[in-house]
Amino acid sequence: MTERELFYRHLGLPSFTPMALDIIKAEGVYIYERSGKDYIDMVSGISVSNVGHRHPQVLEAIKKQLDAYLYVNVYGEFIHSPQAELAGKLCSLLPSLLDSVYFVNSGTEAIEGALKLAKRFTGRSGIIAFNNAYHGSTHGSLSILGNESMKQAFRPLLPDVSFLEFNNFGDLEKITSNTACVVTETTQSEAGLIPSADGFMFQLRKRCAETGALLIIDDVQMGFGRTGSLFSFEPYGIVPDILVLAKALGAGMPLGAFIAHKNIMDTLAFNPELGHITTFGGHPVSCAAAIAGIDVLTGGQYPQSAEKKGKLIEDMLAEALRKGFISGFRRKGLALGIDLADASKRKSFLDACLKNGVFIDYYLFKPATFRISPPLVITEEEIRDGMGRLMKALGASYQPLLDF
Repeated sequence: MTERELFYRHLGLPSFTPMALDIIKAEGVYIYERSGKDYIDMVSGISVSNVGHRHPQVLEAIKKQLDAYLYVNVYGEFIHSPQAELAGKLCSLLPSLLDSVYFVNSGTEAIEGALKLAKRFTGRSGIIAFNNAYHGSTHGSLSILGNESMKQAFRPLLPDVSFLEFNNFGDLEKITSNTACVVTETTQSEAGLIPSADGFMFQLRKRCAETGALLIIDDVQMGFGRTGSLFSFEPYGIVPDILVLAKALGAGMPLGAFIAHKNIMDTLAFNPELGHITTFGGHPVSCAAAIAGIDVLTGGQYPQSAEKKGKLIEDMLAEALRKGFISGFRRKGLALGIDLADASKRKSFLDACLKNGVFIDYYLFKPATFRISPPLVITEEEIRDGMGRLMKALGASYQPLLDF
């Protein structure tokens, strides 16, 4: 069988309509297909490759760790220097109330751990999330996903879960002394990039403090410089009780984490002991890559440049808006949601993007809205290249595909 035949025959797939491109190399902001065609990555593998693909510092850190050891024992039994160093580095970049890190393999696993931690610490069962929020697809994460169509087939899910409307101040009164935790993003990603309203995060933090509910901020997509600060909650003047990280954390390697105060985190270590365990969480190679990735981001001042680069893309979208190809867009740092003027053009736009060599993706809960979230290391020249390809695809999508 060819690789393509093996892909379709023996690989479990999340849909019947994959792009199915045969990728042989990725470098910086470009990805290369076996045919030799290059694509510019304008979504960073859904906010994973913030430092680009195969950054030299990340590769060097991986190779160095490979020469030392790979997997040794289950998480938390042995001292692995990459784990300890990464935990210390993360805590040094965070407020003092976030001083204990539990490493896992992915974002949905980090959400699972955060939910268990909140229930264990508070002794409560009530969980609150927001409509149109996405937090992963394992059972606990799926339970707090704010879209019924994606979870209806898998019920029953976790009990005692309720949903509020994002940016609805009045709904915050539904957080009570029975609530173990409230899970939120500061900017809703899969809803089409919806930023929180002025004062909403502050009032949410205040209400959680009043009721003793833990505030969990999911920074899986918006963390590590995407919004213009290293962590998305920082500009709001608040500190979550639990912070969830993944995606860009591993700089291209699989890694997730949930972070809390040591007094909260320690409740997972007794009654019962081993209250949360993982075999591969915090793999030494992934942690080594993460350390290098953070050094690249902070050393290159990339979070600080996200706003300027995002504004450049915003300015270039003005032509698409004037021509009526898009009906509007929203931006937070170097993340944008673009609304197609004609939702029926969705497929032709995606096809045209691939034909013109640009990777773009739609938001799960707003399929006629497309994301732009390129690697933070992207240069202005590369932005112009990517947006030039995207603008060509937009124009082509409003014509029969055979015309281009």
